[in-house]
Amino acid sequence: MRPKQWVKNGVIYAALVFDGQLTNPDAFLRTTAGFFIFCLLSGIVYIINDIVDVEEDRVHPKKRSRPIASGDLPLRIARVAVIVLGVVLFPLTYLLSPQFFIVALAYFVLNLAYSKWLKHIPLIDVFTIAGFFLLRVVAGVALVEVARFSPWLYVVMALGSLYLGFGKRRAEIALLAGDANSHRRVLDGYTIPLLDQYITIVSATTIIAYSLYTFSAPNIPDNHLMMLTIPFVVYGVFRYLWLIQVKHSGGAPEEVLFSDHPLQATILLWGLLVLYVFYVY
Repeated sequence: MRPKQWVKNGVIYAALVFDGQLTNPDAFLRTTAGFFIFCLLSGIVYIINDIVDVEEDRVHPKKRSRPIASGDLPLRIARVAVIVLGVVLFPLTYLLSPQFFIVALAYFVLNLAYSKWLKHIPLIDVFTIAGFFLLRVVAGVALVEVARFSPWLYVVMALGSLYLGFGKRRAEIALLAGDANSHRRVLDGYTIPLLDQYITIVSATTIIAYSLYTFSAPNIPDNHLMMLTIPFVVYGVFRYLWLIQVKHSGGAPEEVLFSDHPLQATILLWGLLVLYVFYVY
């Protein structure tokens, strides 16, 4: 179920934080419940992915050690776990909010489509990954009665997730070298120079979109202090690009997040400054 990857579900808190409701106990508890549900729902998806990709994973230098690919977890037990978790989780999503249930169901169905078809289509695979992040943000909005949540954040999230997605593909090609397409067929539709162009485009537009958000979104404080967070975003984008191209990492963004201290410090400082601007100043 890959708990390390659950950190990506933290974007569900975006609506709570950027709508100024972090101090609302009811909204915080509902969002936290939604976060844990999405973590387990993501776990179901990862089990399904490993069931579908079991043959490809067995010849991958890293993925062959996963429980299903290695044979430590029998396929029969994995399939039963998917059914049991699904039967438990989806009623809980509806109890939290009918809108949250619709978003969670859309996320699950899109993941199934990704596992079966979409991940094999160049460009569509990365855009689908971006869709997963957007649905997480929408899930957070569905749990909180937002009043000032800016649509700019959808744009920033979409562009930022495209940046991570293209970076992930580049790192995979660099890791697997000429044998890339035998491990993941979609990699045959990419080249490193092409991905570098995509990364350049989305990294630049991510910075521009975030900068526009900090001084033009209607919900931010009038003191323009949010503009002080721009350097942290720029550094974070540059740091991840450095990790991809110089250190040849980034095939698993969540591993980079847990291992790269400068990136961790940047995210922490950015988060503290955002909280200060929205809740303290």
